Amino acid sequence: MKKNIAIIMGGYSSEYLISLKSGNVVYESLPAKLYNCYCIHIFKDKWVYVNEFLEEFSVDKSDFTISLEGTKIKFDCVFNAIHGAPGEDGTMQAYFELLSLPHTSCDMYQAALTFNKRDCLSALKPYGIISADAYFLDSGDSIDSAAIEAAVGFPCFVKANKAGSSFGVTKVYSKDELPKAIEIALKEDDELIIESFLDGTEVSVGVIRYKGKVTVLPITEIVTKNDFFDYEAKYLGRSQEITPARLSKIQAHKVKEVAKNIYEILKLDGFSRSEFILKDGKPHLLEVNTIPGFTKESILPQQALKAGISLSDLFHNAIQEALQKNH
Repeated sequence: MKKNIAIIMGGYSSEYLISLKSGNVVYESLPAKLYNCYCIHIFKDKWVYVNEFLEEFSVDKSDFTISLEGTKIKFDCVFNAIHGAPGEDGTMQAYFELLSLPHTSCDMYQAALTFNKRDCLSALKPYGIISADAYFLDSGDSIDSAAIEAAVGFPCFVKANKAGSSFGVTKVYSKDELPKAIEIALKEDDELIIESFLDGTEVSVGVIRYKGKVTVLPITEIVTKNDFFDYEAKYLGRSQEITPARLSKIQAHKVKEVAKNIYEILKLDGFSRSEFILKDGKPHLLEVNTIPGFTKESILPQQALKAGISLSDLFHNAIQEALQKNH
């Protein structure tokens, strides 16, 4: 008997359009002979099922069901394709856990932790996971340019602490540029992280639980035509993504080992994609994404294809892992 799968997409952040694209790719890729798939759009003002005719049907938030022609549809599993809040920050995970509804993402605590760059990097530090020098700043704090320069130097990156797709990120070259960069980041989040510039090779590596086993995917090297891997570089063709990355065997082994360690230390499930800068032969962690892009052009699906895993198999496996976990 076919399973009913809710594919949640959209969300409350600047990433909602990318999420809608990811969710639709999941919808198109899941095997129709195994699943009845429903596109569920999650927005602040509405939670709705959207059919192929773009008709909208309200979701009953009390039990996450929909009613179609007098029939109540219950879901066997949720495929989470929401980048940013509320899909990647632990909110939806907590909701589904209260409903005992299997979902393809990690658990609530892990989602909240990894979505908070400052907390995640701090939690991993005792395990030997290295990252850039950092300075924390919150909305309302006075801007001490001298202290920031002493902590991270210039150039540095001013980032929104809880945001993705490089929204709210600026590369800053001098004290004079700090106020504008901070203003941009504060539009995305009320907490900021200011990090030192790491001069090295940028790489991204996906880790998934595939057929019951933690599996590290081929590494992607990111060569951007812009000053850094910003939104334009990620989504508007201003970068080259090379999979597998042009690394030595020793470098590749180190990156894969650290990415797998992070997945296991944090007790993650489902998908993760960790970003690193390789400097002086050492992988420096930038961030961990637990709902990476799922479009055909996205990094993790590219890596899966290089590993011989089709999109259909990748998404089908995520559902099977989620169902298995709840048994």
